[in-house]
Amino acid sequence: MTAYPPAFSWLRQYQRGWLALDLLAGITLAAYLLPAAIGDASLANLPPQAGLYACLFAGLVFWLFCGSRFTSVTVTSSISLLLGVSLADVAHGDSWRFAALAAGTALIVSAVAFIAWLAKAGVLVHFISETVMTGFKGGVALFLASTQLPKLFGFRSAHGTFWENSAYFLKHLDETNSISLAVGTIALLVLLAGKVLFKNKPVALLLVIASIIAASALSLGSHGVKLLGSVPQGIPVVSLPALSWHDLTQLLPLACACFLLGAVETAAIGRLFVAKHGGRFDADRESLALAVSNFAAGIGGGFPVSGGLSQSMVNEASGARTPVSTAVSAICILVVVVFFSNRLAALPQPVVAAVVLSAVTGLFKFSSLKQLWRHDRPEFVVALAALGGVLTFGLLHGVFIGAAISLVQLIRASSQPHVAVLGRIPGTQRYSDRDRHPKNELIPGVMILRPETGLVYFNIDYVCDAILTRIASARPQPRLVVLDLSAAPRVDLQSAHSLAAMATEIVGRGIRFQAVEARASVRERLRLEEVDRRLGGVNRFTTVADVIEHFRAENAPSSVDCETSLVA
Repeated sequence: MTAYPPAFSWLRQYQRGWLALDLLAGITLAAYLLPAAIGDASLANLPPQAGLYACLFAGLVFWLFCGSRFTSVTVTSSISLLLGVSLADVAHGDSWRFAALAAGTALIVSAVAFIAWLAKAGVLVHFISETVMTGFKGGVALFLASTQLPKLFGFRSAHGTFWENSAYFLKHLDETNSISLAVGTIALLVLLAGKVLFKNKPVALLLVIASIIAASALSLGSHGVKLLGSVPQGIPVVSLPALSWHDLTQLLPLACACFLLGAVETAAIGRLFVAKHGGRFDADRESLALAVSNFAAGIGGGFPVSGGLSQSMVNEASGARTPVSTAVSAICILVVVVFFSNRLAALPQPVVAAVVLSAVTGLFKFSSLKQLWRHDRPEFVVALAALGGVLTFGLLHGVFIGAAISLVQLIRASSQPHVAVLGRIPGTQRYSDRDRHPKNELIPGVMILRPETGLVYFNIDYVCDAILTRIASARPQPRLVVLDLSAAPRVDLQSAHSLAAMATEIVGRGIRFQAVEARASVRERLRLEEVDRRLGGVNRFTTVADVIEHFRAENAPSSVDCETSLVA
């Protein structure tokens, strides 16, 4: 476990020619982070400077600890929305307390991530399936739209579930400000067109600058268009938020949900770049990077951060060679915060809503849901359950519903493993799953079965029942049953005795039974439990092909009456 920043190792090999590329990528990345920081702060019901501070402070330290050279740390729509919805009831309308709670949540996320790093628990992110994340992100996209459409139309938004927000929006359509709607619609169309025509170009930043100029020149505020308002200039005093122990315990479930979302998103980005560029992904290192960046965001007056997919893709496309580009982007944000943040006051709120809504297209993946519907209906139902959980019960409950569904999926898959019926591959002495390869040849009088998993207490009954059902339904009944244990890396105590009981039942029906190709640890378990003989005598020499050859020789016409015993 490396305690010092991993950057200390790769900085030694840093090449001078990379600096220009990292500088350009960092400036481009900052152009994307600035509008996102403002928009996501709005989602979190926080002032715009909170998003800027989060990206600034987190960016200054994330690059030292992250494992991926392209991953960018930022505030994200899903975490911001989760934060805004969850803290509304706790803050009771007090904006100062809301900001303190948000910063405190970031500090707890940091602690959770640090503990995950110490415990090497990064592997836990793999327990949230892609199917669940597809449904969850789809729900987030729809929920996000329900909170931003009122701002686009020029009236206040509600704070409830998706269904409550949607009903509120339809009920108050008569309050629409036509100028706000026109400004927001134009901004949204520009952003959507920019995604297609000017991919990986800072269209959002140019739009923000243009809208500030237009709002000042046309006095949009006097026409009922809501503006962003005052944004403090300069960096905040670094400090711990003023929270009680009771506040911290209240924030723990929210922080765990934020960490879960952030860790899954950051891990997905890291795996994407490893698959594309090679290398090795270390989930534990990313946990440490999230820990230090969330700590920095918390003491800097920000809120929880994680890796951002779209920003990381921009970073890569802009030619970044190392994580130095992330540090450059943080320095660019620092310059804006110190010298230019007061210029943001004239930014129209409908433009901020348009920036947020444009992100929905990246969250809601209709094509993925359509593919699941066509090819895997059970997985589609899982995605739909995660989506419905977010829309009906809210984001915080939606996160845990998604995690619970993932665990249920895992338990179901582990408790009901596939039991393959093997057939001989034509022209060879090898055997494989006949369900997947129907041309494989069945051996007359023999049934060969292979459980496709380790055998443990919660799946052994299913495996034994599947084997006995296969045997009972076979016509004619087999004279020999071969159990191939090559795909079982583990057999526990209960499974060893259950296999022995099953073998005894099969032999009681007048059918010979033989287990073969067990791994060394499995053979040792079977011997220790003194059940190996009941399984036909398990050794490391006899293969499926050996047993079949012996059975054929034993039952050949020339020796049909010859009584022999099966070689153990």
